[in-house]
Amino acid sequence: MTTVQLTTGQVASKLGISVRTLRYYDSIKLFSPKSKKTGGRRIYSEEDLLRLEKITLLKSLSLPLSEIQNLLDELSIKQILEAHQKHLRAQVAQLQESLEHTTALLNLYGIEGELRWDTLLPLVRGPQKEVKPWQSYFNEDELRLLTTRLPKLESNDEITQQWINVIVRIERCLHEGIGPHSEEGAQIAREIEGLSALTFAGDRELMEKFWNVRKDPASSDPGSGLVPIRSEVIQFVEDCMTPS
Repeated sequence: MTTVQLTTGQVASKLGISVRTLRYYDSIKLFSPKSKKTGGRRIYSEEDLLRLEKITLLKSLSLPLSEIQNLLDELSIKQILEAHQKHLRAQVAQLQESLEHTTALLNLYGIEGELRWDTLLPLVRGPQKEVKPWQSYFNEDELRLLTTRLPKLESNDEITQQWINVIVRIERCLHEGIGPHSEEGAQIAREIEGLSALTFAGDRELMEKFWNVRKDPASSDPGSGLVPIRSEVIQFVEDCMTPS
């Protein structure tokens, strides 16, 4: 079996490491190939490549070179890969959270047509883990259903988008002076009935209970986790859902 023998340039190309970096590793005694040809030309073996790959993986974890030097002979490739996997999962979780924040802002913009700093900043700071005020009105079973089915600002699911579209249509009606008992209002009422049946799984008592909570302006505060609805929109819904 032929032993791999690569030059500095070949190793740099193979591993995506610059020649300058390899020389720097040598100068700080982090890594040097075991073999050298006449004239001091460095030759890298399979074992050297494996050691360089371990350094690259450890460096991807944002570890300082001094710490890498201490860990290099203590950790196996499996342990390094497991640490790298954990690091990547943390990055994915952070990106997912950022994606949800951005989606929430876009949905909010879709509803309001603008973003105010007092609304934007709480969302950028991230979701609050404590119990929201509106949640205290519901028991555990009700909250379990509401948590999985309510439209969320940070979501792009179909029901959320349908609710947002309804709110935008009502805002347009209010702007154009179209009343809740108009043909447009009747269409909106029918859509709300259908969406409510889906959202609350046919539980009309829970739907009415939640709707009463939504009449509280605090339920539209930034950080509540609920799609914000202006009091004028809520009144329009009340009127269009009530026979004239």
